[in-house]
Amino acid sequence: LRTLAAGRVARITYTEAIDLLQKTTKRKFSEPIRWGMDLKTEHERFLAEDVFGSPLAITEYPKDLKAFYMRVNSEGNIASGGTDDADNALEKTTVAAFDILMPGLGEVVGGSQREERLHVLRRRIEEVGLDPEQYGWYLDLRRYGSIPHSGFGVGFDRLVQVVTGVENIRDVVPFPRVQGSIDF
Repeated sequence: LRTLAAGRVARITYTEAIDLLQKTTKRKFSEPIRWGMDLKTEHERFLAEDVFGSPLAITEYPKDLKAFYMRVNSEGNIASGGTDDADNALEKTTVAAFDILMPGLGEVVGGSQREERLHVLRRRIEEVGLDPEQYGWYLDLRRYGSIPHSGFGVGFDRLVQVVTGVENIRDVVPFPRVQGSIDF
C-alpha cells in the first residue's frame, strides 16, 4: 500500500515494454521477447519491480491480443506509424487498452475504450472468427446511437492481495478450492 500511497504510477506503451524487455541483460526469460506476444507474469513483474519499482500502466496493446470490442487505434498509433485511417493501418496495429501492473503481483486492472465505429467493429468480429449475425444485437448498440465509452475490470482476488500484502493468490480466494469437488 505504501507504493500506491506514494502516488507514482509509471506509464509506457506495449511497444516500449517490449523494447525494454528485449534490451535487458538483468534477466533471462522463458521465451524470446517479440512484438505481438502476450506478456507473461514474469515480464509484468520484471517491469513493475525491477525496471520501474512502482505500479506501471502499459497502454496500446496489439489488437490481436485483445478482444474484438476494444477500439483500434488510428491517430498517433506508435506501432502502426501514426496512420489516421483504421482501414489501412499496418500489421502492428494497437488498441486503446491498458493494464495496471503492481510490483509483486503483475496485472491487477485491465481496461479499454470500446470500438464505436460500426464498420471497424464488424471487421474485428470477422477477423477473430466470430459470426457477425450472432453479434447483431451488439452491432445494433453502435448502429443506433452509442457514444465513445470505456470500461475496466479489477480482479477481486488481486485487489485483496494489494490491500493485504498477501503474496500468493491462493491465500486470498474467499472460498475453498479443492480439485474434483464440484460435479459438473
